[in-house]
Amino acid sequence: MPRYRAIVAYDGSDFLGFQVQSKNGVERHRTVQGELIKAVNQMGKNPAERIKVVGASRTDTGVHANGQVVHFDLPFNIPGEGVRKGLNTILPRDILIKQVDQVSDDFHARFASHQKRYYYRVSTQDYVDPFKRRYTGHFHWHLDPKRIEQAMPDLIGEHDFATFAASGNQTATTVRTITKAEIEVKEDEHELVFTFEGNAFLYNQIRIMVGVLLEIGTGRRPVDAIPALIAAKDREQARYTAPAAGLYLDEVAYNSL
Repeated sequence: MPRYRAIVAYDGSDFLGFQVQSKNGVERHRTVQGELIKAVNQMGKNPAERIKVVGASRTDTGVHANGQVVHFDLPFNIPGEGVRKGLNTILPRDILIKQVDQVSDDFHARFASHQKRYYYRVSTQDYVDPFKRRYTGHFHWHLDPKRIEQAMPDLIGEHDFATFAASGNQTATTVRTITKAEIEVKEDEHELVFTFEGNAFLYNQIRIMVGVLLEIGTGRRPVDAIPALIAAKDREQARYTAPAAGLYLDEVAYNSL
């Protein structure tokens, strides 16, 4: 059975995250993975839904993606473009398959990745824009982006990010490496866009980091607050978690396919 790698975009607003939530083999809530499993098995003519779909990242409820990566095996050998077109005719409109390629049998969407990029959109308008409410986090307090820009380099490098992990984190270690942390000011759109790249991220890590950075931007925390927060390894000290709606999985990178 040939293995396929797909790049997937989705609007996470109406999903209970990416990962299937099931009980006794029955899906309890609508998830991105659940919809992909149904579509892939329909294409593979497998009504028992035995074909698995494995994702690179288990995005949370309300989180979006431009570049989620999944893999699956099909019982026939056809070009990736045919698989892409076929799946897009089956899937609901809030999921889009952007690209499909055949890969080696040992490719694994989750374990083979070496870097992920996320971005987070913050709306800074003084009211909630009805056309942005599902796609940005809203923060109406006055912010100084220069303070945030000064603070962000303190996140770069290998650190124990226990302070920035939500209580549901189940990983063996909270040590992660961040290689990029930047902010872009989009004045015409009344938005701040945070970009983070790293080898992996903890449960809610980016949303908690954004929350701390926004507090730095308001002056509620000093510009040099991050090293002390990292050293504390205490989730209670990070306080604010930015809303899920502003977070996007933008790209998953692999050394080879």
